[in-house]
Amino acid sequence: MPADPLLSVVIPCLNEESRLASTLEKLTAFLRSKDYRWQVLIVDDGSTDRTAEVPARYMTAEECVVLKNDGNRGKGYSVRRGVLESAGEFVLISDADLSTPIQEWDRFLPHLEAGCDVVIGSRSLPDSNVVKRQAWYRQGMGRIFNRIIRFLVIDDFVDTQCGFKAFRKSTGAQLFKKMRIDHFCFDVEMLFLAKKAGLNVLELPVEWHNSDDSRVRIVQDSSKMLKDAIRIRVNDLLGRYR
Repeated sequence: MPADPLLSVVIPCLNEESRLASTLEKLTAFLRSKDYRWQVLIVDDGSTDRTAEVPARYMTAEECVVLKNDGNRGKGYSVRRGVLESAGEFVLISDADLSTPIQEWDRFLPHLEAGCDVVIGSRSLPDSNVVKRQAWYRQGMGRIFNRIIRFLVIDDFVDTQCGFKAFRKSTGAQLFKKMRIDHFCFDVEMLFLAKKAGLNVLELPVEWHNSDDSRVRIVQDSSKMLKDAIRIRVNDLLGRYR
């Protein structure tokens, strides 16, 4: 693991053997062009394929750390583990398919260095560049979920679910140590806690490409996300985030 890296990239993975090769090729080309230290953390969430073996084909053991969960624990659990075990001054969370190109990091870094606590990508701002859109039914479900989140939990953001988010490691540790949501609604919990703590959160428009191989199941995961949104509000009312 690099000593004192500037950047840690955390990528949660579940059965991503087929997509991870392309992602790591792009990450390697981008990150090796930088004049600062960096690391990538692949968090394998109980994959049944060879996801954990792919990174060694593209990155050295110093460049990439593979963390293996004891079974399928959830995306939120995996991101939390990766963030808390990262070593970078800044941490970037990215989806395994790079739906948001890694080059967008260059636009995030100046805001973090200027003192912004959290920077999140958005697919729904006027200047967002959605190159390939989701299917109409996924777009519809996303809009419904966003309205529910704005009503139940937090009303500050246009897009809470874009998988491209960054923060200073000290800020991330402060937030993720309190977090309890293990599945897809962890983004909402993180942003809720960030606003509750009075942190400065900036939402930036990003380029985004929908992946047809989405791991979000419309019915099952939407139900879990709704339950988790309610859990966030209940946890707050019961004082569990102190």
